[in-house]
Amino acid sequence: MNKLEQNSINENESKMVLEQKILGSRKPSNVVIGVLLVLGGVSFVLASTSSYIGKDLLPLSHPSTLIFIPQGLIMGLYGIAALLLSLYLWTLISIDFGGGSNTFNKTTGQITISRRGIFRTITIEVPIKDVTAVKLEIREGLNPRRSIALRIKGRKDLPISRVGNPQPLIELEKEGVELARFLGVNLEGS
Repeated sequence: MNKLEQNSINENESKMVLEQKILGSRKPSNVVIGVLLVLGGVSFVLASTSSYIGKDLLPLSHPSTLIFIPQGLIMGLYGIAALLLSLYLWTLISIDFGGGSNTFNKTTGQITISRRGIFRTITIEVPIKDVTAVKLEIREGLNPRRSIALRIKGRKDLPISRVGNPQPLIELEKEGVELARFLGVNLEGS
């Protein structure tokens, strides 16, 4: 088989399979918040310890002048809470909670949607022939929502877009049009 035939086969396969990567909790904003929680938690625990032993463990302040009960004790509890919260957030970041992919395969006739959970990966498979439309949900206001969902015969709408900050409208529409064209169904809005 020559290179031209191989390229033709690869192009045909790429036209038959559409894969979308979904970003989970490994976002830069979550990493920044995780770092700030660790720094804040450690600082509060050091301030609490400083007030207990009467010696400054933080270089820029004088927490040893605080009275341990109630100020130092409360600061220690805040520090422990911040460290526990940061541990939870770093666990979610390390497993990329909510991340995964949407695979639309015309050769097998299946749509495979997978997302990483805390203890396992959740996978949903739907036949392409059951999809009746691609739905764009756009709601502005105090709690904006911009998402893409699949309308499926006999089932509720299946959301397939990422969770978190709303996508820019132009990107959402472009992604919806591309998906509707690939699946050969209508694009609906709400």
